[in-house]
Amino acid sequence: MNLRLYLARRFLMLAPLLLGLSLLTFTISRLVPGDPVGLAAGPQASVEIQEALRKQFGLDQPLPIQYLSYMRGVLQGDWGRSLYTRRDVTEALSVFFPATLELTLAAVLLATALGVPAGVISAMYRNQFPDHVARVISLFFVSFPAFWLAMIMQTVLGRYAGLVPIGRRFPVIMSPPPQVTGLYLVDSLLALDFAAFSIALNHILVPALVLSFGALASITRITRASMIEILERDFVRSARAIGIPERVVIGKYVLRNAFIATLTVISLNFGWLMAGAILIETIFDWPGIGLYAVHASLSLDFQPIMGITIVYGVLFSLVNILTDVAYGILDPRIRYG
Repeated sequence: MNLRLYLARRFLMLAPLLLGLSLLTFTISRLVPGDPVGLAAGPQASVEIQEALRKQFGLDQPLPIQYLSYMRGVLQGDWGRSLYTRRDVTEALSVFFPATLELTLAAVLLATALGVPAGVISAMYRNQFPDHVARVISLFFVSFPAFWLAMIMQTVLGRYAGLVPIGRRFPVIMSPPPQVTGLYLVDSLLALDFAAFSIALNHILVPALVLSFGALASITRITRASMIEILERDFVRSARAIGIPERVVIGKYVLRNAFIATLTVISLNFGWLMAGAILIETIFDWPGIGLYAVHASLSLDFQPIMGITIVYGVLFSLVNILTDVAYGILDPRIRYG
């Protein structure tokens, strides 16, 4: 099967996946105890006001009718309005999602840029001092909770040392760069505003670093294990025996083959980091989709929860598809079937 047919089949499979995900989320959100209308209307609202609000949002209809009405709106680009803030979910997601995406991408890039070299060095110096150091650091990052490290770094580097901001994505008193992608680092570069780029980088550095710690540890360990396995293969011994430079052997033959397993871990970590960004966003007051999800959950706001779930489902599926395509680029022997 060629790549085009494979991609077409994978994208067609997204429809039943997202349908099942939306149905499951809709059912669970309606089974949660509590009255979202009462929370949105306030404690002083009369029964008539609550009933009018319930009718306005269609919550007086049977659950199957509510679900069909919601899915019809989604297909038309209308993801509903927040019951609590009255804000369109589509508009809110267009603001909050780029913030989380930028934070997650920065964390993945940091974890990859630090974890892959650490794994390579660890494998090259197996059971020696560099290997022991890399393994101890990986164990440290996995053992300590991310929220604890976030608060420690926020307190030490932000409050006491004053090296980095302690929260938010951009200073409140300053205007962010003109929005093109919603990613401040990218938008500031597109506008050639290097001052804004420096400010955005300063704000994202510590949250992204803390978020990357768990992924960094797993990437280091998998890269080390894969490198050790490939280094013992016959083709590596043959390459060294015929005099190919060591850097070429490691970079072209060993790392490229070992990186397939690492790529799998990176793609999995992308999903985990996107979901795990909720804690980091809460601690650093990062205005992302995770913080938006927390507020929606606390107020039993159904529409934002549904929209967030669908966005996560689409994103995770796209990452898996791109990872499968990357497998074929790294190893031409892999066939799409």
